[in-house]
Formats: sequence, structure tokens, C-alpha cells
Amino acid sequence: MERLDRFDRDILDIAQRNCQLTAETIAEEVGLSTSAVQRRLKRLREEGIIKAEVAVVDRKTTGTPMVFITGMEIDRDNYDALAKFRLWAEKQDHIQQVYYVTGAVDLIAIITARDVEHYDDIAAVIMTENPQIRRMHTNVVLRDVKLGLFVPLADGGDAD
Repeated sequence: MERLDRFDRDILDIAQRNCQLTAETIAEEVGLSTSAVQRRLKRLREEGIIKAEVAVVDRKTTGTPMVFITGMEIDRDNYDALAKFRLWAEKQDHIQQVYYVTGAVDLIAIITARDVEHYDDIAAVIMTENPQIRRMHTNVVLRDVKLGLFVPLADGGDAD
């Protein structure tokens, strides 16, 4: 993967904030032609630098307003179990994010649910479907303070 130049970083910065902007609008902002921006966006997608372009939906209006931050312990250092859980979790819509971490737990998951009872049902499925998960520790999010997946792009840096 080649290094990102200033134009790539500027295009990514703009696209992260609003992926619905046209290549023409982005071109005006970064000082390139529309076709150059289209080529760069295509390359950034093909190289996996742009992983997805999605709509961010307000959870409160869609019936899953609650968020649970769940720490999970895996039996011993079991890398096979980690891989199996990752594949399983990718298919579970209520599990929004999973991180393999250091510390008191092995995994941190961000899980959405309608209410506490719904989360309890999701947790039961997690434990039943994944016997390698030994224990779950749950924190209930009381209020969103900041949400986002924006990746800051340092001037002169690269994508590594």
C-alpha cells in the first residue's frame, strides 16, 4: 500500500465527515479535478483504506436505545476460541464492535439492545453459543458523551 499524500488525506478527511458529497464538491475543496478525486476514491476503496460508507442511525428512534459495554473473559489463552468468537460476532447485529484487549478481560464488546431484559437475552445467547466465554462484565451506558469513528489524519503521516 503506497503512502497517503496530502490530497488523499484531505479527501479522506472530507469523506469521513460526509460520504454523500460528490467527487465534484470534494475536488473543489482539495484543489484537484473531479476525475482525479474519483480515481483516488476508487483506489482508497480498493486498497481497503475506505472500509465502508454507511448511514449513522439514531438508536433512540429505532427501538434499540441502550448500549452495554461488555468485558468478556476467554478460557485461558485460547486463540482458536478468539477466532471462532470473532466469526460468530460478525453475524450478530446487536454486537456493534469487539476489541481484543489487554487487562482484566480479553474482549470488550459494544452491544445495543431495546432494554435490560433484551440485553440479558443477548448475553445468554453469547454464553450459550460461545462456551469459551467464561465470564461477562457489563457496564450500562447512561448517556452518550461522544460517538464517532472519525480517524484523524496527521499531515505528512502515512496510513501505517
